[in-house]
Amino acid sequence: MTDAVVADWINETVIAEALLDAEREDPARVRAILDKARELQGLDLHDVATLSAVTAPDLLAEVFEAARFVKDEIYGQRIVFFAPLYFSNICQNECTYCAFRKSNRDLQRRILTLEEVARETEALVDQGHKRLLLIAGEAFPDKGFTYLLDAIATIYAVKRDKGEIRRINVNVAPLSVEEFRELKQTNIGTYQLFQESYHRRTYAQVHVGGRKADFDWRATAIDRAMEAGIDDVGIGPLYGLYDWRFETLAMMQHIAHLEQRFGVGCHTISVPRIEPAMGSDMSEHPPHAVSDADFKKLVAILRLAVPYTGIIMSTRETPEMRRETLSVGVSQISGGSRTDPGGYTRAAAEDASQFTRGDHRSLDQVVQDIAEIGYVPSFCTACYRMGRTGKDFMDMAKPGLIREMCGPNALSTFVEYLEDYASPATAEAGERAIGEELDRMAPKIRRYADTMIRKVREGKRDVFR
Repeated sequence: MTDAVVADWINETVIAEALLDAEREDPARVRAILDKARELQGLDLHDVATLSAVTAPDLLAEVFEAARFVKDEIYGQRIVFFAPLYFSNICQNECTYCAFRKSNRDLQRRILTLEEVARETEALVDQGHKRLLLIAGEAFPDKGFTYLLDAIATIYAVKRDKGEIRRINVNVAPLSVEEFRELKQTNIGTYQLFQESYHRRTYAQVHVGGRKADFDWRATAIDRAMEAGIDDVGIGPLYGLYDWRFETLAMMQHIAHLEQRFGVGCHTISVPRIEPAMGSDMSEHPPHAVSDADFKKLVAILRLAVPYTGIIMSTRETPEMRRETLSVGVSQISGGSRTDPGGYTRAAAEDASQFTRGDHRSLDQVVQDIAEIGYVPSFCTACYRMGRTGKDFMDMAKPGLIREMCGPNALSTFVEYLEDYASPATAEAGERAIGEELDRMAPKIRRYADTMIRKVREGKRDVFR
């Protein structure tokens, strides 16, 4: 297979027909789809189209209730934490919504040295993070692809008194199959790439220069990653560029394509909305802005449609929105994030950031907040290191076996965070959340959790199963 492939699995006609068919709200049809969703086997494109058209308050409430059921059945109260690490904001592309675009002369450009990458990693470890997402603008001037590999090796080599980064996920420009093979050898977790828009005409209008202007090169990048053996991949559109309903249905086509070709879909879906970016008029006035009500609805629909896929919400969103969407679908969040290179070791520089953050709280503040409302922050990376990825993960997740691993692992890593990094207020809230979670566990799983927690309290670290 060559790297030159067309994303012919995106069928705009099928999407348009599905949306047209869903225009008439049919309560009986909606409720039948929600019954199907509660079986935890997912939904098809037409089901998603039907749910996206729901506006009646009573039906919408039923959508949210079904999403809460599915979220609780699969994920329980666990919320996985990570942090982004930007090592460069230098970019060759012209994306009209992004502060990193090549023509933005007001942006302060930086590419971190490997020494600076190490210091940023130390700062993240000292906050309590165990998992990070490595991000860069789509250019590595004078350094090339090998610099990405060197940065990954540098991060993994950082060891602090109380911890280290145990898994690196990567969000960088599309690569060739051979480059993806090299990337896999660095022991990464998930390769993540956003298509931004699956609508070809819109994509061409907002990507006006650079390699990223090639729609098909980007849309087929996940194929190349999976062909190279990276079986944990993450996708998502940038909501606000085009109709959110179209983008969601197109993403469903992308997932179906991956499942048909590789036997497994994506491991995560991200749901970023356009936020203001320095020097971008479009970012201030998104052409298809998604309202808060529709945004919460689309998160719930995704949870019903792909029940075993992680849904990620970044600090683009406000604390209130992040909190609201936890119960209806979101399973991974970032905390204490910076979107400018070097932002963890110096004051955050808005003139070097990719976009404006909606949540400026520290990791400790976010952890305290979600623990106080009963969630269990998880810093677990066990599945990656135990080989429970891709199809193997799904084969364990669908019959419910993965919960036997994830529940105790989440508590073990949360206790580790509380013992080593938490403020007194966060420790108090965390201990309450842990007690409540232990009380919810089946006796067999609780025995595992109790044993692992005891080992952590006795001083052992990185306890997982």
